[in-house]
Amino acid sequence: MKVTLLGSSGTIGRAVLRELRLAGHTVTAPSRREIAGCDFTGQDAVISCIASRTGAPADAWNVDYETNADMLSKAQRAGVAHFVLLSAICVERPRLAFQYAKRAFEEALAASGLTYSIVRPTAFFKSLSGQIERVRAGKPFLVFGNGRLTSCKPISDRDLARFLVSCLTDSEKHNAILPIGGPGPALTPLDQAKLLGEALGMSVTTRSVPPGVLAVLAKVMGLPGKLPFVFTPRLNEKAALARIGHYYATHSMLVWTGTDYDAGLTPEYGTDTLAAHYRALARGDLIDDRGAHAVF
Repeated sequence: MKVTLLGSSGTIGRAVLRELRLAGHTVTAPSRREIAGCDFTGQDAVISCIASRTGAPADAWNVDYETNADMLSKAQRAGVAHFVLLSAICVERPRLAFQYAKRAFEEALAASGLTYSIVRPTAFFKSLSGQIERVRAGKPFLVFGNGRLTSCKPISDRDLARFLVSCLTDSEKHNAILPIGGPGPALTPLDQAKLLGEALGMSVTTRSVPPGVLAVLAKVMGLPGKLPFVFTPRLNEKAALARIGHYYATHSMLVWTGTDYDAGLTPEYGTDTLAAHYRALARGDLIDDRGAHAVF
């Protein structure tokens, strides 16, 4: 197939580009600067991995919604048959600007008349890898509350990329919203601390942080922007990041049933495990490539 890949410079996008080429597809991968001038004439499908870098409100609506909506409009005019979207499982219970923006575009895509595949992954490996150096240095692994407030089925870049590419040819993934996690049981932060200790070959202690701290930080840093004649975009952005952090500290990245998060209903895919990822990081076989995920 002839496929345009949007967001090919990100870690997920790079993995999708590799999988598309391995599957024999012809790929057009415009850079972030080139996206605005995209021409989808002659293309069979579009895969969009574009997302705001920070999740802050203005950036989220500009990228997660507006840019995707512009690409969808161009795809419709060019006669593209299929649009695959990388979304996020947290849009099931939106509370934050980037979640509302993603959800709004999901709805626009579903109503577009194009064949669509909306992929909602759980946590990424890179999002759960930020504490390896502090633990290696003998510092405690930080958890929110008792370390069991949340859980997830993390998925690797490679497995997620393979799933996204499979949407092109698997009719069961057409016109569908597809939550997806990696293999194995759901992991709590305490489970992650144990896996990291095993990978490093050392005993790991944990330190509890009340999740309410992030809510307080968000409120305090957001105050200046609400005062007359005071505009502090940097503080407003930090407040938005604190709100994002609080959400992830208190919500599981699993399928939401309407009353609870359900690990059993969260589909599993692939073969890569977080334990193996931690071991590779510990050996130095992988580099820390979290990018914007470093804020978490």
